[in-house]
Order: sequence, then C-alpha cells, then structure tokens
Amino acid sequence: MKELSISESKKELNALCTSVRRLVLAGEYRECERLIFDAMGKYPHAAEPHNLIGIVLEKEGDHITAMKHFRAAWALDPAYLPARQNLDSFGTFFSRGNTAFDESDCPEEDQVKCATEYDAQGIGHVVRRK
Repeated sequence: MKELSISESKKELNALCTSVRRLVLAGEYRECERLIFDAMGKYPHAAEPHNLIGIVLEKEGDHITAMKHFRAAWALDPAYLPARQNLDSFGTFFSRGNTAFDESDCPEEDQVKCATEYDAQGIGHVVRRK
C-alpha cells in the first residue's frame, strides 16, 4: 500500500472535516460515523477523526463518550486547537455550543497560550496563560 505524504494526509483530513461538517448540519450522523471510522483506520495517530467523532457523539447526546474522544484528540496532538475548544465548550455545565470542526472555527482572539510547568516531582503540567 502506498504511503501518503504529510501534505496529502493533511489535505485528506481537511476534506474529511469539511465533509463531516456538511453531513452533521444535514443530520446524516450514520454517514459521518462511516467516514470518520474509515479515517481512524487510515490515520490512527491523527487528532481530527477523534475530534469529529466527538462532535457527532455530542449531537447524538452521548456526552461522556464525546468528551473521551475530544480528550483523545488533544492527547494525540496537544496543539490541535479544535479539540481544546470542544473540550472547553462542551466540558462545562452550560455549554457554549461553539463546535470546532477544524482550525477555521477557532478564532485567534479566543486562543489561550499554554506553557509547561514542572512540579516538585519533576512532572510537567500544561497550564493556561491568558
């Protein structure tokens, strides 16, 4: 099987985000799941499919599993802003409902700077800087 370059992979993942956005808005959740699960198999280390399945699960009312996928997306790529925005949006009692399908949904003014701080045991923790 031919291995895709990073730019080809990114193009396919961006196309996936666009397709899932369109399908979610149309309420086609089963088709979204099919596309996303195919992408998870093809790109097991990509954050995008986990973020997208989190959105679909949130729309279907499975909040707990959705949050697990948002956390998985963030763990796979801590710099992936849509996963962090979805964690912030849906991880509160009063969800703001700002769904981030891709980076275009993450306005720069809402971006929070992060830094790594180490505790007394030398364990690093990501902290937010305003």
